[in-house]
Amino acid sequence: MSGGPPSLATGCDRPPTTVFDVALLDLDGVVYVGPDAVPGIPAALARAREVGMRLGFVTNNAARTPEDVARHLSDLGIPAGPDDVITSSQAAASVVAARLGPGARVLPVGGAGVPAALRAAGLTVVERAEDQPAAVVQGYGREVGWAQLAEAVVAIRNGAEHVATNTDATIPSPRGPLPGNGAMVTVVSTVTGRPPLVTGKPDPAMHAECVRRTAARRPLVVGDRLDTDIEGGRRAGAASLLVLTGVTDPAGLLAAPPGQRPDLVAADASGLLTAHPAVVAAGAGWRCGDWVARRAGEDGRLALGADPAADPAGADDDGLDGLRALCVAHWTVHPEATAPPRVQAADEASSAALARWGMDGAR
Repeated sequence: MSGGPPSLATGCDRPPTTVFDVALLDLDGVVYVGPDAVPGIPAALARAREVGMRLGFVTNNAARTPEDVARHLSDLGIPAGPDDVITSSQAAASVVAARLGPGARVLPVGGAGVPAALRAAGLTVVERAEDQPAAVVQGYGREVGWAQLAEAVVAIRNGAEHVATNTDATIPSPRGPLPGNGAMVTVVSTVTGRPPLVTGKPDPAMHAECVRRTAARRPLVVGDRLDTDIEGGRRAGAASLLVLTGVTDPAGLLAAPPGQRPDLVAADASGLLTAHPAVVAAGAGWRCGDWVARRAGEDGRLALGADPAADPAGADDDGLDGLRALCVAHWTVHPEATAPPRVQAADEASSAALARWGMDGAR
């Protein structure tokens, strides 16, 4: 790592478990998808703990209480207590209590985690707009339907402040992306004409609270979303590791705007246990492992191919070295880019890699 902070360009020549003291892990799409653990992740996190890394869990999902989340993690083979978990409901409740004072009336919309967090923060939970709430706190919940959304709309039109635990448009599931809290928040804000105050990630408060609880000196944010986890890590001043087990895919990573570009990328959270290769200048291109990304024309296209001069011992072990090379090449050539580049495959291997990443690599 050459003594400086990690980045996709510099890599991390030691496993992150030996560089960072605490991993601040998102849950949905990182540790589990739906009710089930991401394959291999409980064992990987156990190994990370064995070598001295501490774990904190930071989730934008407001549906469950920290006790429920900790119990779920423990059932999956990842021992955790409620104090190890920070939810967006807790963040929202803290913000509302600070703004409105103890005992303020609040209408919750969402799963059980929302009213539980409000009560724990000393706020008064009410059920109807006629109870004159000073705020509506809206979080994710499977049971959220028309009746709750309608109650929120009436309360906000009557003067209540609209507070959203997060605006994630989707949540990962075994069936693919499903509507997240952001989709429901949009319904309410569209009808009321008032944008909400958003308190979850990427607001840095959640990561900052986890850093405080764990006494982290060098935290690493681990997440699957660019607009919450990675941007939230940047805003909190922490390095970040993007994993590809949830929402973000390779094309989405390449399209990341400057404030949402991760420092490291891995197939899954077991990337905590391995070194990450650097991307180095190689003539007119950028090389990572045995892959080289080069300009393919004046129109911004890139070409990806195998490096004939690469050391076979440095072969692409995790299948992502070509993607790392493309990211650094694209972001170097187009620093402010917010769309993926057109990529041309230089050989059969790169064509197969691009297809695996869901990208067009016509030769």
